[in-house]
Amino acid sequence: MDLPGLVVVLQAALNPNPAERKAAEQSLNQFQYTPQHLVRLLQIIVDNNCDMAVRQVASIHFKNFIAKNWAPLDPNEQQKILQSDKDMVRDHILVFVTQVPPLLRVQLGECLKTIIHADYPEQWPRLLDWVKHNLQDQQVYGALFVLRILARKYEFKSEEERTPVHRIVEETFPHLLNIFNRLVQIDKPALEVADLIKLICKIFWSSIYLEIPKQLLDPNLFNAWMMLFLNVLERPVPLEGQPVDPELRKSWGWWKVKKWTVHILNRLYTRFGDLKLRNPENRAFAQMFQKNYAGKILECHLNLLGVIRVGGYLPDRVTNLILQYLSSSISKNSMYTLLQPQIDVLLFEIVFPLMCFNDNDQKLWEEDPHEYVRKGYDIIEDLYSPRTASMDFVSELVRKRGKENLQKFIQFIVEIFKRYDEAPVEYKPYRQKDGALLAVGALCDKLKQTEPYKSELEHMLMQHVFPEFRSPVGHLRAKAAWVAGQYAHINFSDQNNFRQALHSVVSGLRDPELPVRVDSVFALRSFVEACRDLNEIRPILPQLLDEIFKLMNEVENEDLVFTLETIVDKFGEEMAPFALGLCQNLAAAFWKCMNTSEADDEADDPGALAAVGCLRAISTILESVSRLPQLFVQIEPTLLPIMRRMLTTDGQEVFEEVLEIVSYMTFFSPTISLEMWSLWPLMIEALADWAIDFFPNILVPLDNYISRGTAHFLTCKEPDYQQSLWNMISSVMADKNLEDNDIEPAPKLIEVVFQNCRGQVDHWVEPYLRITLDRLRRTEKSRLKCLLVQVIANSVYYNAVLTLSILNKLCVTMEVFNLWFHLLQQVKKSGLRANFKREHDKKVCCLGLTSLLALPDEQFPGEALERVFKATLDLLVAYKDQVAEAANEEEVEDDDMDGFQTDDEDDANASDKEMGVDAEDEDEADNIRLQKLAAQNLTQTLDFHFQALANSVAQHADQRRAEIEKEKMEKASAIAAPS
Repeated sequence: MDLPGLVVVLQAALNPNPAERKAAEQSLNQFQYTPQHLVRLLQIIVDNNCDMAVRQVASIHFKNFIAKNWAPLDPNEQQKILQSDKDMVRDHILVFVTQVPPLLRVQLGECLKTIIHADYPEQWPRLLDWVKHNLQDQQVYGALFVLRILARKYEFKSEEERTPVHRIVEETFPHLLNIFNRLVQIDKPALEVADLIKLICKIFWSSIYLEIPKQLLDPNLFNAWMMLFLNVLERPVPLEGQPVDPELRKSWGWWKVKKWTVHILNRLYTRFGDLKLRNPENRAFAQMFQKNYAGKILECHLNLLGVIRVGGYLPDRVTNLILQYLSSSISKNSMYTLLQPQIDVLLFEIVFPLMCFNDNDQKLWEEDPHEYVRKGYDIIEDLYSPRTASMDFVSELVRKRGKENLQKFIQFIVEIFKRYDEAPVEYKPYRQKDGALLAVGALCDKLKQTEPYKSELEHMLMQHVFPEFRSPVGHLRAKAAWVAGQYAHINFSDQNNFRQALHSVVSGLRDPELPVRVDSVFALRSFVEACRDLNEIRPILPQLLDEIFKLMNEVENEDLVFTLETIVDKFGEEMAPFALGLCQNLAAAFWKCMNTSEADDEADDPGALAAVGCLRAISTILESVSRLPQLFVQIEPTLLPIMRRMLTTDGQEVFEEVLEIVSYMTFFSPTISLEMWSLWPLMIEALADWAIDFFPNILVPLDNYISRGTAHFLTCKEPDYQQSLWNMISSVMADKNLEDNDIEPAPKLIEVVFQNCRGQVDHWVEPYLRITLDRLRRTEKSRLKCLLVQVIANSVYYNAVLTLSILNKLCVTMEVFNLWFHLLQQVKKSGLRANFKREHDKKVCCLGLTSLLALPDEQFPGEALERVFKATLDLLVAYKDQVAEAANEEEVEDDDMDGFQTDDEDDANASDKEMGVDAEDEDEADNIRLQKLAAQNLTQTLDFHFQALANSVAQHADQRRAEIEKEKMEKASAIAAPS
């Protein structure tokens, strides 16, 4: 498609007629891979004579195409952009990126970011030369714009990946320093100067974020930079040109410069200026920074905060960052000495007023209570909030310097309470009371531990907090609920006081003001946790749940879901009558949150967080009713649509939570329904496509399908689950790009098949053994080696004759058994066993080895028999001792879903419930085999040590058999008793 033709198609893509617009989009997609298409799009974007709307459509199409096709994720995928087109784009985008209007510059900047991340330095070695040349020319802004993107590529990289940063700093920072010097000397600088300084600050920030480049460790060079930053920090922001609108004002260029300067100085101080750093080079830098700069920065910061004291303007983010710096200074003696003379003014005239309810809060409360709630519970907002930083400062001050500050601060708060109580209604300092309550809540941990305040807490709550539940002022009712929640766990001397507070919080759920209702639900969680007598809550449980769900329909807030989870957790099986309704309400809330989240591209929006919370709450409910399998049948239709949709790429953000629900549904349902089986292909497809990081989570439901739906797994041919599992496991095990850790669930799944399908999957034994042996030969980590050897042990247990014949056929029998015994005999320096540490691992090895001992002499050579026998005895004794030790240490909960818990490397006492086989039946089978072993003639040829072990094992076998018989009789009696 030629240039004029492309312009016509792009114009058609703006047509209000859907049919014409769709035809244009199809045409663009049809021609997007043709040579020169990308170059022509760039020509249109930079053509000032072209219609702006067309240029914008071209820029979006250009950006999306580059993001998708410039550097495909799969290195084996065929390149869809000609090298000549790539060269042309790289050569021209640098020239035009700063010449186009800001609207288009954003899109081209994103393209440049994609290209630089993919191509620099290997495919684009001349990029740094271009930047360096233009820093000395008239294209300074363009060079800085590109250098910012280049530096940002390495901002979060590890030390090994940051090597190119050193050359970038070496080649460009001398020029940056010269430019910075010239800019700060300009008298009455224009706003464009602020944009240039801001870019320099951002470049510096990216370069020092994780590590200070070695060039900057030179004291003279570092001092030159610091003098410039301190110059910018001290210099007043120009009054002329500041926007009146608060949102525009905080984003104004000169305030942005101030913010980035404070940001950089904070980073240098908190990450690299700590004298406790162990690295000698960094410690020397920290000493230099503390001595030469930290105090000066503190002085500048206090001067900036002074503006607030006299009613001046300081952006919230700048205030927040300065208070973070001050908080970090409290624990350092030299810095606290500088801070101490001003601490009272800082605490009572700056920090405390920032904690109080203000005009902006009132405006938001009245005009948009939903936004008020969102901001109050959004952790991202905390990064920008002066109030949160003030709370942190006060908390740090009383924690680290409490002796000289706690009493006077509490006295200050008491005075506010007193003035409030004494003032007539129309003159009560409501906003100061709000700040005082916030301070009391923020200091709860300190006050709960410190006398004399600890003894007075209940009195304080009764006198100054609980009365505000009835306040005519909404924000005080909300704050009273929040503070009450902070202190719900104290020991009330009078339980009526606890009861009064609980009922006040419950009443708050029906408050006419939305923020009060939300803070009340948040506080309710603490009261439910602290409640000793659930009869206080039990009668009102249905109403509580109704109120919570009404709120969940109004706002998307994960804290509401946390409260619901706490109630479910506390009442356990008592939630059974509500379980279906709860799941239905949570499912509805989940879909609502997901729809909101999809409409909002923000990665951390509250809708996405609340959606995750809904799924977690569903899991909590399922766990609480796990002993009522019929409920799962009723709940399944409500949850199936969520599971089906969210096991695709649509559910990547909630995949782990959805897998947990699938795990519960496949583990606790009476049987696994065909509808639940329909989820198997979705998980296998996700695993093959993008979900390898979730393999341990996917293992759990797959285990449940095989162990609890064995007949269907073996007999169903459409789809063929056995073949599907083989395809997945063989692909994963053969993938040389996957680390040992990544594939650990694969051998565990082979184990599940062998243990649950004995005698029914003979045709799979050889294929599974082949891929196990292939992977074993190139496995480095002993943990995976043990798991792969356990596949062989399970195979021997499945069918010893068949397994040995396959190993002999492959000529690997000696190799396999030598490795197995080597791993069994390996010990750590401490003398403890290095491998097969869990009960489960030992048991699997025992099952395999004892299966060998049961073979006829002609199938298993006599010389190998003694070696196997001794290893088995050692393992059996270790296993017996470990089981006894675990039983002594703690009583394991019955229904903790061990059947599908992923195991931790150090979890040596993992339960045998992980095995797909029934532990009781297996114990009986083991004991019969052990008795046979003890009776063999081989024991007579052993030395005294192993004869003693054999006798001990035989005695244990007798004991276990008697215990099993007794348990069976008790079970039979229990079943017969009701009839």
